[in-house]
Amino acid sequence: MYDLWIAVIIGIVEGLTEFLPVSSTGHMILTGHMLGFEGAKAETFEVVIQLGAIFAVAIIYWRRVLRLFGFKDQAARAKTQRINLLHIFIAIVPALGLAFVLRDQIKLLFSPETVVIGLIIGGIFMIIAEKQQPKITATDMDQLSYRQVLFIGIAQCLSLWPGFSRSGATIAGGMMAGATRAAAADFTFLIAIPVMCAATGYELLSSYDQFTSDDIGFFATGFIVSFVVALLAVVTFIKLVGRLKLTYFAYYRFVLAGIVLLYMAFIGF
Repeated sequence: MYDLWIAVIIGIVEGLTEFLPVSSTGHMILTGHMLGFEGAKAETFEVVIQLGAIFAVAIIYWRRVLRLFGFKDQAARAKTQRINLLHIFIAIVPALGLAFVLRDQIKLLFSPETVVIGLIIGGIFMIIAEKQQPKITATDMDQLSYRQVLFIGIAQCLSLWPGFSRSGATIAGGMMAGATRAAAADFTFLIAIPVMCAATGYELLSSYDQFTSDDIGFFATGFIVSFVVALLAVVTFIKLVGRLKLTYFAYYRFVLAGIVLLYMAFIGF
């Protein structure tokens, strides 16, 4: 069994980065590489513990999720809600379908070198979204059209490349489609719930035969740590992402990519 401290460290990294457009998967790959935790089991672990962070989002958005299924309290009935399950379906199908078809090829991209590429290209994409945003037609999540959520869903496909960032791709895609940064961020965090549940479930079904009973404690530790850290950070980070320009996160990505490149050049990764 792997040392539990590795699960704790990677769980903390995941919990802190899942809600920022900096690529939690990329950070986990880089961290895992430095800790010597790599291979098929590490790749599955990185997907599974993301679900812990997503559960934190589910707690924040639980009323919104229930309303999607028709459960409304008195306060909710007084509000206009346009977002429905069809919006969610349209937004998640492109990435989930592509991930299903290209799962084996995507696994080959889980390396520090490809993460650096994703960090840089993803950062450029985010800067373009800030500079080229069209006329705003959706100032909050409930004003998003089916066309806009389809564009967000297509943009989400870019995040299948490790280091690109799911939230970075979808927020930028939403802005390019005419949504405000805050509206795109809210929708991004909402669709993270079904996307990560589906990804984790499929990963576990595909890889369960590789696990032993000794792995349960390791996976559970990472999951719990990720959930707790994300729960403590989620409210602040969701507000932060909605207010700060993507450009600032892009600069961070460039700096991180530069540090990794220097490390690889002079020390070896």
